[in-house]
Amino acid sequence: MNWDQIQGKWKQFTGEVQSNWGKLTNDDLQEVKGDRTKLSGKLQERYGVGKEEADRQIDHWMKKH
Repeated sequence: MNWDQIQGKWKQFTGEVQSNWGKLTNDDLQEVKGDRTKLSGKLQERYGVGKEEADRQIDHWMKKH
């Protein structure tokens, strides 16, 4: 699945995103609204990881879908 598909179905994926990254709040997910760059930023903020690591985690999560 590509990011455009995830973005288009963001509301359906929020539960899975929150299960994978439990430190993300409902407010975080509403703010992200399916924007990959914003999700990466939230992961950096909540988990204290760099951009490359956040993007790697997102890529890994996407491969499962």
